[in-house]
Amino acid sequence: MKFIETTGKTVDEALEKALNELNVSKERVIIDVIDEGSKGFLSIIGSKPAKIKVTLKYDYIREAKIFTQNLLKHMNVKGTVDISEENDTVKIDVSGPKMGTIIGYRGETLDSIQYLISLVVNKDHEINYKKVILDTENYRAKREETLKRVALKTARKVIKTGKPFKLEPMNPYERRIIHAALQNESKISTYSEGEDPYRKVVVALK
Repeated sequence: MKFIETTGKTVDEALEKALNELNVSKERVIIDVIDEGSKGFLSIIGSKPAKIKVTLKYDYIREAKIFTQNLLKHMNVKGTVDISEENDTVKIDVSGPKMGTIIGYRGETLDSIQYLISLVVNKDHEINYKKVILDTENYRAKREETLKRVALKTARKVIKTGKPFKLEPMNPYERRIIHAALQNESKISTYSEGEDPYRKVVVALK
């Protein structure tokens, strides 16, 4: 991380100089006081300046945006990247004319990009872990509704035939949606089997 050392008559003066040089606010830096300094006799004889080390905090929002923009460029996809954060969750929304490329087959490409961005965001272990959610064209919500419909349709089929049914392989997030959608079905139980990335949800009678 970038840092500078500055001096001043007081710690506050040294800090002001550092913030001006780095062109950032106090919230964006880590401050280490090397020497608080001293006024000396009559504030002249034996006076010693304060010295501090000011380190820029890792700007994960900025890094995430730059990384996503560069990735889109390498994929020859034109898109606008909007980022917001709430309760340690970083939400990234990409909009543009050809978003199918970054979604991929049933969201596989979107999930892969999301994983890479998460590595970028969380590479500084001095900050709290941030959950990253990448979305485009409201794909996540649409996919969730589709999975819920699949879950309920499958449950009806299992009740009718009495036979368990295996769904297609899904990632952990999508499997949780299936389990949650059927958790209140009195006649149905769900469990997962197999190894990732081929792990599947099985819907069966209790």
